[in-house]
Order: sequence, then structure tokens, then C-alpha cells
Amino acid sequence: MVKSEFDDCFQNGNYDALRPYHVDNAIILAAGMCSRFKPLSDTKPKAFLKVKGEILIERMIRQLIEAEIPEIYIVVGHQKEAFSYLAEKYGVYLIENTEYAVRNNLSSIYAARKVLKNSYICCSDLYCMENIFDSYVYESYYAGTFSSEKTDKLCVTTGFNGKISRIRKGGSNCWYMTGPAYWDNQFSARFCELMQKEYDDPGSKDLSWEAFYSNHLDELSLTLRKYPEGIVREFNSLDELCLFDTSYIPYRDSLKAT
Repeated sequence: MVKSEFDDCFQNGNYDALRPYHVDNAIILAAGMCSRFKPLSDTKPKAFLKVKGEILIERMIRQLIEAEIPEIYIVVGHQKEAFSYLAEKYGVYLIENTEYAVRNNLSSIYAARKVLKNSYICCSDLYCMENIFDSYVYESYYAGTFSSEKTDKLCVTTGFNGKISRIRKGGSNCWYMTGPAYWDNQFSARFCELMQKEYDDPGSKDLSWEAFYSNHLDELSLTLRKYPEGIVREFNSLDELCLFDTSYIPYRDSLKAT
């Protein structure tokens, strides 16, 4: 099905034809120790930071439920017990990553490999100003935002078809990866096939899933889904959080004073 046919089916409510494009689940990666948020992350996982009056991970779960995503999985590790109440409150499922302390987040994808289908992949500190999740998605993508200034984030180049063709660390006047990714069944199957072949290689231990994907751009195809600045946010440091939620400024300043 071409994109115009997909759009027509969606607009006309022909959901039977769109069944192959129906989102099966969302995977929230929440196993890491978040060392960049110490000492805040010493007492609770970063996912439980309250931003603008809402707990980060609960806000995202509610948005996923509103988008009618049928299953939500949270990959846990560091302070895993803190996540238990979410299963009862929201009906989510917890997957334990037993390797979170010695490997990067590729290990969380590995822990969730058996449930990867048509799946959203989300970090636990994701904050979307509006609900950007859909119950039907045409193709695999990574969300991105444009930066006119210098950034140290993962910047991307795309081909004429919108497919990501190059990823580099840092840049300016460029699109960078931020927010959720979406993997369709084909992408998930191919990613897992490649991951299982290389997972025990010494070089894979420190890889994020994005770095692993970057190593296989010729075999794994994602489009860049572009969002205006400010719609999708990830907080990679306390300073970034303070820029968005000023209630954290006194806490940050108290740390600098000690």
C-alpha cells in the first residue's frame, strides 16, 4: 500500500485494510541509572521526575492509552521495585533487564525482543507537549527536531525519500533525533536478527540501540518524522530540565553552592 492509499483508508475509516499498520505495543526503556541526573536519580528513577506537575512516565503512559495502544511494556532495572505500582494502576507490563548495570540500552531492547512487533520505542524521560502517538502508522521512523544552533545530539542526514542515511554526533543547522521511534514488524524482525548475531561481541556491550542502528543503516530503514521545536522533549541534564521547568532551579543552584 502506498502512502496516499493509507491516508485514504484512514480518513474513510477503512481500518480492516489498515490492520497490518496497527500498532501492537509500546516499549518504554526505563532500566538505566541516569548518572547525569545524580543526586536526583539516587532516590528515584528519572522516569518519576515531576515535570510541570506531572510524573514523566505516567504522562507518557496516559498519552499512549489515549492513542489506543493496546499493550505497554516497561523495561526496568535500576530501582525496579519503584515501577511495580504502574502495572496495577495502568495495566502495563514490566520486563526486567538484568544487564542494565553493565551494558548500554541495547540490552533493554534485547530484554524486550520477544514482544517487538509494530512497536513504539520510547525513553522514559520523554515529554510530548501534545499527544504524537497514533494507533496506525504507515512506516518505521525516528522523531526529529531542527536545531539552528550548535547541538551535541545525534544529527541526521536524509535522502530524497526521507530515509535516514547518515548519523553523526553533534552539528548545527541540522535535524537531530529526539523523541519516540516506531518500528514496524519487518524492522523489528531484522533488528532482532542482527542484534542476536552480534550481542555477545565485546564491542556491543557499550552500544545504545541508536548506535547499533547507526552501524546498520544499509540494512535498517527509518524515516525521519519531523516535529516543530518544543513539541518533543527529552531531558538529558538538570540544566535542560531547569530551562523547561523553572521549579528545579533552586534545587540546581543549591547543588552548585555546596
